[in-house]
Amino acid sequence: MIIRTAINEACLELKSKNIKSCLLDSEILMSKVLNKKRDYIILNLEKNIDQKSLDFFKLLINERSSGKPIAYIIGSKYFWKDEFKVDKNVLIPRPDTELVVEQILKICKNKKNLNVLEVGVGSGCILLSVLKEKKGFVGTGIDKSMGSIKICKNNIYKLKISNKIDLFKSDIDNFNIGKYDLIISNPPYIKKTDLKYLERDVIKFEPKLALDGGLDGLSEIRKVIKKSSKLIKKNGKLVLEVGFDQKFRVKKLLKEKGFYINRVLKDLSNNDRCIVSTKI
Repeated sequence: MIIRTAINEACLELKSKNIKSCLLDSEILMSKVLNKKRDYIILNLEKNIDQKSLDFFKLLINERSSGKPIAYIIGSKYFWKDEFKVDKNVLIPRPDTELVVEQILKICKNKKNLNVLEVGVGSGCILLSVLKEKKGFVGTGIDKSMGSIKICKNNIYKLKISNKIDLFKSDIDNFNIGKYDLIISNPPYIKKTDLKYLERDVIKFEPKLALDGGLDGLSEIRKVIKKSSKLIKKNGKLVLEVGFDQKFRVKKLLKEKGFYINRVLKDLSNNDRCIVSTKI
């Protein structure tokens, strides 16, 4: 069978499961099977594929048909300027979250040496991207999930920045190490009652620990703000990713804990997504 036929058949299978990105997904999975870049696949559609590779390709297509996200199937996701290892223990990095990295680099443009903490480090995509961009920065990442810590360690090794970061398995409530110039967090902020409305790929496969924000969506955000007020240095920055409808409530929580609101930024869909504040 040639590559074109295998991809066309796979695309029909995915389309029957209401997967809109069927062609793109099929090409990505064929790239995984043949260990080639996607442009090679597109330019070599008439080449034959051996039976072993075809069987492997069909296996991956079956996984995708079940709703399993592409990033989990191939084990990686591109974010900012690097490819990050991901698995079921961590949220898949989203393009909207690159807004957080962009904003951090803007507010730290003239800073050379900062101590940075990320609460809920996950794959490390935010913190590691910042540390790679800012050579003089050092970081600490904490997460409740040992699975997340292991994935983050893999990404630290891959990006060759192990001399710049420490990791701890810890809830923010129990973390008391250090004082920080900058604290970052993309905490769970979805209401428990709204989880069932998430896309199938998300609710079925991504970790609920990283999604469930409690009854009002703010339970983890409250913890982060409360503890950050003690861990952050005076005039330090707190950068929070929040839900699209949480701006006013989160701003109120920040002000109650002594933070001045610098700005609220919108995501690619023009929803409120990131709040930058300063400890006063």
